[in-house]
Amino acid sequence: MGSLYTDITENNPAFPSNPLDPEEFRRQGHMVIDFLADYYREVGNYPVRSQVEPGYLRKCIPESAPNQPEPIETILKDVQSHIVPGITHWQSPNYYAYFPSSGSTAGFLGEMLSTGFNIVGFNWMSSPAATELESIVMDWLGNMLKLPSSFLFSGGGGGVLQGTTCEAILCTLTAARDKMLDKIGRDQIGKLVVYGSDQTHCALQKAAQIAGIHPGNFRAVQTFISDSFGLSAAELTKTVEADISAGLVPLFLCATVGTTSSTAVDFLPGLCKVAAEHGIWVHVDAAYAGSACICPEFRHFIDGVEDADSFSFNAHKWFFTTLDCCCLWVKNPNSLVRALSTNPEYLKNKATESKQVVDYKDWQIALSRRFRSLKLWLVLRSYGVANLRNFLRSHVKMAKVFEGLISLDRRFEVVVPRYFATVCFRFVHADETDGGDEALGINNETNKKLLEMINASGKIYMTHAVIGGIYVIRFAVGATLTEEHHVRDAWKVVQHHTTLLLSELRN
Repeated sequence: MGSLYTDITENNPAFPSNPLDPEEFRRQGHMVIDFLADYYREVGNYPVRSQVEPGYLRKCIPESAPNQPEPIETILKDVQSHIVPGITHWQSPNYYAYFPSSGSTAGFLGEMLSTGFNIVGFNWMSSPAATELESIVMDWLGNMLKLPSSFLFSGGGGGVLQGTTCEAILCTLTAARDKMLDKIGRDQIGKLVVYGSDQTHCALQKAAQIAGIHPGNFRAVQTFISDSFGLSAAELTKTVEADISAGLVPLFLCATVGTTSSTAVDFLPGLCKVAAEHGIWVHVDAAYAGSACICPEFRHFIDGVEDADSFSFNAHKWFFTTLDCCCLWVKNPNSLVRALSTNPEYLKNKATESKQVVDYKDWQIALSRRFRSLKLWLVLRSYGVANLRNFLRSHVKMAKVFEGLISLDRRFEVVVPRYFATVCFRFVHADETDGGDEALGINNETNKKLLEMINASGKIYMTHAVIGGIYVIRFAVGATLTEEHHVRDAWKVVQHHTTLLLSELRN
């Protein structure tokens, strides 16, 4: 009949029988903190973009899990040897790709506390502190942004911490969908239309697909260089009116403050006016740039938000709070609750029935939720509003330095205005004055090659975008450890590889 498989472990006093033994937790926890402190100290010396090839890790790790326990010392050695080389180092001072994922001591320790408590805060009863702290922190942050009181709990609205902007957009789109279908009938879902611009994050299209919007009813309204690629009210009006003439129903507009490609800013006051005329829900996605709007000199970028229905930004991008932490405010929380709530018998309790508490399970997609507000609370308390503003200003100042360095080298140009801490630039190899599309194509290919050369070096890491047919290199300052000398060194790396590329092209 063959041999019997048993799970009898070897008697080893070095391994406690309880997986959550407090003293072993203390010992191993100290080791992990030391490991990470050393990592942060040395992270600037690693190649920023991982240099490994696909499938590298399977060659390093056994094919099956160990039957007997292994010591943390051995595991951490493997982390250093096998995992660290496969990491793209988002916390490196030489990281300028995508948008930042800025960390901080407070953010990390808040995450550690949250993970340590390991609560599942789906409703008030499951952990009252988690719900109440979230509500308080969201009002704090809303006041820092000078959001209208209608977005705050004190004014009849409210805030919730989602995982990402993708979730925030899906939740608000679902609320808008159900609100509209209650008016026109559930069988009319095929007529609903969702609007963004050709610069809007792809999260909007994904949310529309999940929410059941007909694929043919998703509108990416064209933007133009004359508007710095921000969505204009005039273009939105033309598109909406054409849809109404075709018998469709305008539903939802996602306006962006700080687009992913170029940090363009959509024109909120005009867009909200158009939306109000046609009963369109307006969500303002400020995932990246929202952080900067706690600074008075940047607050004007969200002027007009008072006429929107919802607003969100990612504290895990440029607000020193570890992933994931998307801050979403809505004027009418009941719209979310009606669209997203369930009330099974096993979750019923007196607190919920009293209508005196918030049950955040009804404000999100999932039932379970993490204690995210704890890390945000630690960030706000540990640094204070004044310091947070100055951290953000320092990144903007460094971006200005980089922009200034570009202006001193006639081989390069800044392609679109810099509003925040991201500079979009390119190397102009071919003269486009008379060359037209052919010269543009040459420049696009040249910049693509240049960027790959730079990233392959491991010295710095940047990413690209294509805006109005122009291939641009994006330099996004925002890593917590970045200082001005890193930015100046980054420009030297760009110049060095440009010289190498030119030599290669001549040959």
